[in-house]
Amino acid sequence: MYGNLKRGEDTEQIGVIEWAEWHTSQYPELKLLHHIPNGGKRNAVEAARFKAMGVKAGVPDLFLPAPYGGYAGLYIEMKYGKNKTTTKQNEWIAALRQQGYKVTVCYSGAEATQELESYLHQQRTVRLTKLYQA
Repeated sequence: MYGNLKRGEDTEQIGVIEWAEWHTSQYPELKLLHHIPNGGKRNAVEAARFKAMGVKAGVPDLFLPAPYGGYAGLYIEMKYGKNKTTTKQNEWIAALRQQGYKVTVCYSGAEATQELESYLHQQRTVRLTKLYQA
């Protein structure tokens, strides 16, 4: 499927990004979908550098900064198999929801793409940016 990668969270997420790239003509907002590289194994020096740069444990994997359905945007935490969210992830999910974001945990690429499609079929959220422009 993806070279020598074993099927798991990474390959499912790659599938989501590929799906998004194929569907940008239908949903132009998908061009904004991106991965937040907070996970993964790193050596101590690299981990310290990433932390200094603002990387924070628990932030969801994918973010779509497009307001729909009364939400400010959509975060997706990818999981695979029997994996569960961590305490830090649960804290971030709760905090992001309090700030008006839709946050979902998806256990497959298919589930994530269905979530994205469902989210983008909602009415666009009204933006108030003109009130704050100089």
